[in-house]
Amino acid sequence: MIPISKDLRCDVAKPLKASELPRVSIIILNWNGHHHLDGCFESLAKLEYDKELLDVVLVDNGSDDGSQALMARNHPHVRLIQNRRNEGFAGGCNVGVANADNPDILVFLNNDLRVEPDFLKELVAPIVRKEAHATGGLMLNWDGERIDSAGGGMNLHGIGIQRGYKRKFGPAYDQPRWTLFACGGAMAIDAKVYRELGGFDNRFFAYYEDVDLGWRSWVQGYSTQYVPSAKCYHHHSSTSRRVPPERLRLLQVRNPLFTCAKNYDDANFAKVFPTMLALASRRAFMSSGLGEMEQYRIENMTSLPKVNRWQDFRRKLRKASQAREKVSKIAAADWIAINDLIGDWRHWMALRADLQSKRKRPDSEILRLFLKPHWCVEDDPAYQMLQEGLTGMYDLDALFEGMPTLEEEPKP
Repeated sequence: MIPISKDLRCDVAKPLKASELPRVSIIILNWNGHHHLDGCFESLAKLEYDKELLDVVLVDNGSDDGSQALMARNHPHVRLIQNRRNEGFAGGCNVGVANADNPDILVFLNNDLRVEPDFLKELVAPIVRKEAHATGGLMLNWDGERIDSAGGGMNLHGIGIQRGYKRKFGPAYDQPRWTLFACGGAMAIDAKVYRELGGFDNRFFAYYEDVDLGWRSWVQGYSTQYVPSAKCYHHHSSTSRRVPPERLRLLQVRNPLFTCAKNYDDANFAKVFPTMLALASRRAFMSSGLGEMEQYRIENMTSLPKVNRWQDFRRKLRKASQAREKVSKIAAADWIAINDLIGDWRHWMALRADLQSKRKRPDSEILRLFLKPHWCVEDDPAYQMLQEGLTGMYDLDALFEGMPTLEEEPKP
């Protein structure tokens, strides 16, 4: 195993010679992204890389916006794999991998970005040099003024962060370093390692599949490095903003729960599970619109109504009409997300047991990659007190004592 430095810094990989360039399959997922495709593939055409060593694949997830015709007309050299329906980011990428042309390294890119000419050489160099098993590039916003991602981390109950998000690029982000995961929109991974890990988990559909893959790879003894010299530019959330918010919310609440349930070691999962479940439940209630709902509290009743047959009939009618309480779609999404884990408990614990049986690296080494373990995602005082109380009850501060944090980095 490659050891992790205490300050998480890595050496800069030496440039690759032409004779050292690996075979690469670039896999790009598309779902109704017609308006992004020309910019993406025109930048890929300018890559400083032997085109004989490149296999470029676009996996289309059932688009109905003319994307396929545009690719045939403007980029006929790109192999198009057509899914009949939307398989999600995880499933779509895995379809691309299944159709890749025997690469040494797999590269995953979002369709809404453009890359610098030296992007690919820089991104794969640490993998070729055996200095890492996977890498992630520097993702800037479209005009290059702010960072979208300079590596990844998360808080202790699974909410992911993109290091440097919305900050100006500077010396703090110009140093290669170990990272919990590489953003799936601009990452490379050794093809054999990807297959050994089982690839992205299709159950995630979209969001956090890259967090899970990165964390899972560290558990099994592999490593991921952030490479700032591999630079690209990104239209942030250009597809997701067109999806109904409750559908996104379900994934964004559920998938961190899945990730934690799979990847923490046994001792730490026993500590973190009550915390993450309680906080997810609190967020659902906060979004529900239920308020205090005083009519549910029996202690507020001052008397019982007198009952006769007619009144009893009316009471039953009223009871039937009031049997359901309206809650917001966001809260409903949260509760469905929680149930996707606890309602299929045996399944997820079996997956967890399988992964833990392959563990080669202890949590004590991996947790230093979280960077923002105690980040509180809500301003609600009751939520903050709950997180503080649970952190103290389960002594979660001790898990991250003396480890690097994002608070040490410059202000945006």
